[in-house]
Amino acid sequence: MSAASPWWPLVLLIAGAAATYVWRALGVALSGRIVPQGRLFEWIACVAYALLSGLVARMILLPSGPLAAVPLAARVGAAALALTVFFLARRNMPLGVVAGVAVFMVLSWAHGAGLL
Repeated sequence: MSAASPWWPLVLLIAGAAATYVWRALGVALSGRIVPQGRLFEWIACVAYALLSGLVARMILLPSGPLAAVPLAARVGAAALALTVFFLARRNMPLGVVAGVAVFMVLSWAHGAGLL
């Protein structure tokens, strides 16, 4: 089958669907034997939180794109305030996120306006 064949997109679609649905079917078949409170899932949760923490830290400390134009103090300050509000508001996630975003927007605007 050549690359210019009209069947090529259909072949790719079927191959992609097969790769996806094989793993989904395997997950459904094995899900009855999984112990969500087991040591394996505790380890998986820890690894997932560690990866997420690393990505957030990288975004704050070593950003790319437009975020790199914002000063480090603004990024760290907004994250610190978001965490502070989160814990002071009895672990209220939406309130912490809104506070962090608001402070980040104000500090970004102040930097862009030459006030910082």
